[in-house]
Amino acid sequence: MKKPLIVVTGPTAVGKTAVSVMLAKRINGSVISADSMQVYKGMDIGSAKVTQEEMQGVAHYLIDILDPKDEFNVYIFKKMAEEAISDIYARGKIPVIAGGTGFYIQALLYDIDFTETDEDEEARSEMRKFADRYGTRALHDKLRMVDPASADAIHENNVKRVIRALEYYEKTGRRISEHNEEQRSNVSPYDFEYFVINDERAVLYDRINKRVDEMISAGLEAEVRALYDAGMREEDISMKGIGYREFFPYFEDRITLNDVIENIKADTRHFAKRQLTWFRRERDVKWIDMREFGRDKEKITDYMISVAKKDGLIGEQI
Repeated sequence: MKKPLIVVTGPTAVGKTAVSVMLAKRINGSVISADSMQVYKGMDIGSAKVTQEEMQGVAHYLIDILDPKDEFNVYIFKKMAEEAISDIYARGKIPVIAGGTGFYIQALLYDIDFTETDEDEEARSEMRKFADRYGTRALHDKLRMVDPASADAIHENNVKRVIRALEYYEKTGRRISEHNEEQRSNVSPYDFEYFVINDERAVLYDRINKRVDEMISAGLEAEVRALYDAGMREEDISMKGIGYREFFPYFEDRITLNDVIENIKADTRHFAKRQLTWFRRERDVKWIDMREFGRDKEKITDYMISVAKKDGLIGEQI
């Protein structure tokens, strides 16, 4: 029999953290973070990292385990998440995947294989040189010419994934978006519920703007400055996260702090829009509109549990 697993996701700032903790407490679960930034130590404010107080005693995995200089990608996430899931099952608990990186969730949920081709460091080096010379947008435009679906899914600043998609096309003659779509037809090894929480766009954008202001008040500039002083630079994977990459032009006296704040807000709003586009393409998703529950997180949690009970993932005694 397949073992149970519950996904709680949605756009940034929608309220996933609180709901995932409530749910885990109610169903004897543990939370696995599906976030590309919260995995790093010292990146707390900008990643909106869940605090010990917010965890409310619920065990969390893939939080604060890597140095900002370390590599982290979908392959590493999948391996670590599968190890965490095994540990959670061994403890007699239910894994709750919480976070907004849809690519990571998809890879884990459907056991997707992203490693069909061998790495070609020479080709990658040439593409990196192209990006350095002509800019990331020019490289992204090359991807759009051969694989528009991947170009839509991958941000131009994510040079590593852009290069990976181009490399796959050059080596196989096939679009990696098509390969990934085929992989998405995989049968999941889990008996799962896939919840996507959403809210009215104006409300969501207002929450994003307010959260950025709160991050600034909480000391985000000092957090990123400390990483910069420790040697972190724009090209580092961890520094490509929203809330971090926007500071580098400011540190080089090219823009003002107010520019940084406005750029973070705009980038976060655009990211939320891309997240929703991703989740709308996913299958097996159950959408939760916060307006229908009066934005009451306890009612949303009750609904999730009722669905999981109805589908046989958890027992009636919960």
